[in-house]
Amino acid sequence: MPRARKGALVQCDPSIKALILQIDSGNHDIIWEELDDTHLLVDPEKVAYVKEKLNWFLSKNIYNPLEDEDTQ
Repeated sequence: MPRARKGALVQCDPSIKALILQIDSGNHDIIWEELDDTHLLVDPEKVAYVKEKLNWFLSKNIYNPLEDEDTQ
């Protein structure tokens, strides 16, 4: 018998989806269902945690030309 539960629908591009999958790879308790290439159904209580981790990942990948000038 199917069971219903409340979830949060996340719409993102495939690159962000890959990051969310990486975040979930440790415990497998965030993503409930991969719907397609751009949609995920996630635990609504973990949305804030996912946003925080995504911001951290994305901040590590930002190029800052001023940092290059400081090292020269």
